[in-house]
Amino acid sequence: MFFRNLTLFRFSPSVAEDLKRLDEALGEHRLRPCGPLEMATRGFVPPVGRGDDAPMTHAVNACTLITVGGEEKLLPAAVVNDELQRKVQKIAEEEGRKVGGRERKRIKEDLLTELLPRAFVRSSRMSAYVDRKNGWLVLDTASRKSAENALTQVREALGSFPAVPLAPEEGPRVLMTDWLASGKLPGGLVLGDECELRDPATATGAIARCRRQDLDAEEVKEHLRNGKQVFQLGLVFDDRISFVLGEDLVLRKLKFLDAVIDELGDGQQDAAAEMDARFALLTLELERLLGKLEEWFGLPRPE
Repeated sequence: MFFRNLTLFRFSPSVAEDLKRLDEALGEHRLRPCGPLEMATRGFVPPVGRGDDAPMTHAVNACTLITVGGEEKLLPAAVVNDELQRKVQKIAEEEGRKVGGRERKRIKEDLLTELLPRAFVRSSRMSAYVDRKNGWLVLDTASRKSAENALTQVREALGSFPAVPLAPEEGPRVLMTDWLASGKLPGGLVLGDECELRDPATATGAIARCRRQDLDAEEVKEHLRNGKQVFQLGLVFDDRISFVLGEDLVLRKLKFLDAVIDELGDGQQDAAAEMDARFALLTLELERLLGKLEEWFGLPRPE
């Protein structure tokens, strides 16, 4: 299990102490199936194993893995509206009258009551982990909304979890633009093969997206000379991890390279041992990378 995207939050050492009761707290907020008249439910599922006896967390050293789950009924608005229109038209034809707003609303509510129990259910899972030693909440998503929803679930389970968004002291857009323009990157960091450049003057300014491109090419430099800035930049860290870093400091398209994968060897004796090995490797590699992000952009840990 390797994360594909990283959305990050930070928390203080005092908050880290409270996270020792995470397994117990999440156990009281397990995901339950959608009821007949519910559109969606949210909760936690075991990151390893299944069943009521499976632990709600999986810890290696100071890092604890959790999984946020959800169930959502698939009931497209177009389906409801088509059925509503059919019923309204039938009343008009059979009774010779126009259906008013209140009656239309009641019919729609009756339709939802009728259709929801028969709707398909879509399940979702999001992995995340807390690093108590360094104060990181790491979520495997590039969606800010999904990350905030997961954070809300953790807060509800714990009663309080004051993790905060990143507050960089160095402007990511300015710093990444300088990296690309000058070619002078921090030690261990090299350019990847994609970027997104935008004119920051207006919301509808010109956008240039490069993929599978030599970022030292003159055409890329020309965009920078014309005033565009870096909003996303492909990077490779220590020949071990490649990713696309956004000006929102979300890491997308995260990929562990061969040097990392080779350290896993030929496999473990059982699923639990393999999970331990993968999670340990993931957290150790990301500890180094996140430490560098903290250094490059000035990401203070709350006190």
